[in-house]
Amino acid sequence: MADDFSNIKIKIRFPEGTPNIEARDDIKITDTAPIVRTVEGDREAGDLVQRRWSWPGQNKRPVYNFRSDGREFTSGRCLIIADGIYEFTDPKDKKKKRKDKWLFTKKDEPWFCIAGIWRDTADVGEAFTMLTLPPGPDIAPYHDRQVAILSRAQWADWLDPTVSARSLLKPLPAGSLAVEQAG
Repeated sequence: MADDFSNIKIKIRFPEGTPNIEARDDIKITDTAPIVRTVEGDREAGDLVQRRWSWPGQNKRPVYNFRSDGREFTSGRCLIIADGIYEFTDPKDKKKKRKDKWLFTKKDEPWFCIAGIWRDTADVGEAFTMLTLPPGPDIAPYHDRQVAILSRAQWADWLDPTVSARSLLKPLPAGSLAVEQAG
C-alpha cells in the first residue's frame, strides 16, 4: 500500500508503528479498519492508522455513513482503504427473509479508497465514517445512495483540505465497478 501511495506522491507515515493489516472477509460497524488521514502542515504526507468505523450519534446509534451533499470538509479528512463494498437489496426470492447482498469492487484495481472524515469523541476516541452521495450508474440499480469512492488521481487532493470537497465527491464513471452477488 505504501508503494501505491508513493506512486501518487503521498508519503505514508506510521505514527503508531507499521500496522499488521490482516485479511478479513468483512469489516463491520464498530470494527477497526485502516485509514490514511491528513498530516497537519504537510500536504504530501498521510498517517496510516487503524481506527473504529463509526462514532456514536444521536441516541448513541453509530454514525457509519455521512451525507456529503453540498458540504465542504475543511478538516478531519481521511482515505478509507477497502477492496470492496457491499449493498443490500430486497430478496428476489420473496420467501427469503434476508436481503440479497452485492459486492462491488473496482475494476482493474485490487483496492481503492473511500472519502471519509474522522473525529475524536469522548465516548469511543478517534473514529471515522464514510461519506455518501447520490448513486452513480454502477450502483443506482441496487441502492439510492453510495459511498464516495475516489479515483487514485484524487487521493492526494482529498487529503488537502484546501481542495474543494464538492469538486471531488462525484460518482465514478459507468463501468468502473464490478458487481457480484455475495454471501
